[in-house]
Amino acid sequence: MGVPGTNPPPPGLAETELFAVDAYRTEFDATITEVDHEGGRIALSRTAFYPVGGGQPSDTGTLQTAAGALAVTGVRRERGTIWHTLAPDAGELPAVGAEVQGEIDWDRRHRLMRTHTALHILCGVIWADYSIPVTGGNMEPMKGRLDFPFPEMSTELGSQVERRINEEIARAHEIVVDFLPRSLADADPALIRTSANLIPQEIDPLRVIDIVGLDRQADGGTHVLSTAEVGGVRVVGTESKGKDNKRIRIEVVDAQGDTA
Repeated sequence: MGVPGTNPPPPGLAETELFAVDAYRTEFDATITEVDHEGGRIALSRTAFYPVGGGQPSDTGTLQTAAGALAVTGVRRERGTIWHTLAPDAGELPAVGAEVQGEIDWDRRHRLMRTHTALHILCGVIWADYSIPVTGGNMEPMKGRLDFPFPEMSTELGSQVERRINEEIARAHEIVVDFLPRSLADADPALIRTSANLIPQEIDPLRVIDIVGLDRQADGGTHVLSTAEVGGVRVVGTESKGKDNKRIRIEVVDAQGDTA
């Protein structure tokens, strides 16, 4: 279970989008609510599978049905519905109303959790040390990148940033998942800095990830409980992508410095 904040999730979310309130949940049961035969995908009454978004890839895993196991190869939200795409060899899809038992690929999920938190630490360090906001990013398990409007970029800066990230990891900051009313979120300088004010106004409350004492952002992804759980980070690349657009690439490693 993630560390809960002071504000509860909106009604129904905790019961249907399990990943939003408990990143450590790996199994669940559900009922099929929609079937897209042409697309080879199904929707469920509730799910622990994270749908691709915010630069974070979707979860993968399996759905156990009365006829056997189905491999989930991708998950995507479309017009409010979370679709679970099944492997091409799934055969005949189960019918609406069928019961399933879902299981997340935990190794992949946890690697993405560590990576996503590491990127938030990078974002927090750059803001704390240079007052520069993040402008974009992407990730896959155990590596990712963020873009910043630095006027210049250098390997020396990369080394400094790597040292600072690992300092913050070692401080074992608690990571809190909160749901902030929109009226408060829009007045929060930390959230405005990370473009939360660009999120549609109908999304209320906003889900906020707070690395206590370092970084606070509107975010829908999955994260670890403490920065210590990230392990360690190496800055493996610094690139100029044009004027005022510089990229920092990282890899997440275990606490001893070996790739996990």
